[in-house]
Amino acid sequence: MFISSAYAQAATGGSTQDTLMGMLPLVLMFVVLYFVMIRPQMKKAKEHKAMVEALAKGDEIVTAGGFLGKIAKIGEAYVSVELASGVEVQMQRSAVVQVLPKGTIK
Repeated sequence: MFISSAYAQAATGGSTQDTLMGMLPLVLMFVVLYFVMIRPQMKKAKEHKAMVEALAKGDEIVTAGGFLGKIAKIGEAYVSVELASGVEVQMQRSAVVQVLPKGTIK
């Protein structure tokens, strides 16, 4: 009595153009994400890898922990960094954040 009869609507043939237009915002978001976040991060990682591979004995560096030091010995995966006179620590090469200009540490 209070419930009206429900009739099924005729199915409309969804065109491929409607489907592509529905996917367009998702594709645009991925493209923007790539150029704003992913590509710069990949570029920064590539530069860091090149800097770590170019390390040499005597370079003055900044470590990830914030220590300033001079490279005393260099190995395949580790470097020995002289933090002060007679104080030498060994750390991973990837822990080097920045190479300083010569003469920065006195």
